[in-house]
Amino acid sequence: MKEFPLSKAFQFLEPGPVVLVTTLNKGKTNIMTMSWHMIMDFTPQIGCIIGSWDYSYTALRETRECVISIPTVDIASKVVEIGNCSGRDTNKFEIFGLTPLKSEKIKAPLIAECLANIECKVLDISLINKYSLFILEGVKAWYDYERKEKRTFHANGDGTFVVDGETLNLKDKMVKWTEFT
Repeated sequence: MKEFPLSKAFQFLEPGPVVLVTTLNKGKTNIMTMSWHMIMDFTPQIGCIIGSWDYSYTALRETRECVISIPTVDIASKVVEIGNCSGRDTNKFEIFGLTPLKSEKIKAPLIAECLANIECKVLDISLINKYSLFILEGVKAWYDYERKEKRTFHANGDGTFVVDGETLNLKDKMVKWTEFT
């Protein structure tokens, strides 16, 4: 082992797949790219970091709802480009050719081109000021069973990404948690 820069250690723990977050505030939709999130509970409860400098921060704080959309590798380049511009001055659905779909339980739109979408409501804002950490609760989930591309991608934190690959099926080893297999 050799020393590694502590400032880059997060790259080993980078969370789940890169996702898109949609909001609707004052009649204006927005999409942001996010990789700083974590599952906190099976309900699901999701923690996510959205900084106060992000246009989506204000929308999420005011409306207390969003959609977390899970894109696949076929639109990875588009997802990165979405993260390079602000919704303050860009209609990202239009510019990036994405299709908004009506949600059932909230106002923010789903994204048709994504593998899955989770409608969420803000459950807890107590950590926003200190950590920019929103605690969300999923209230409705959607999945595109017909979608051929199902591989998601994960940020390494340095502009590179890992694409999901082979799935290991170890369900027979999950004897303690059979309710999840």
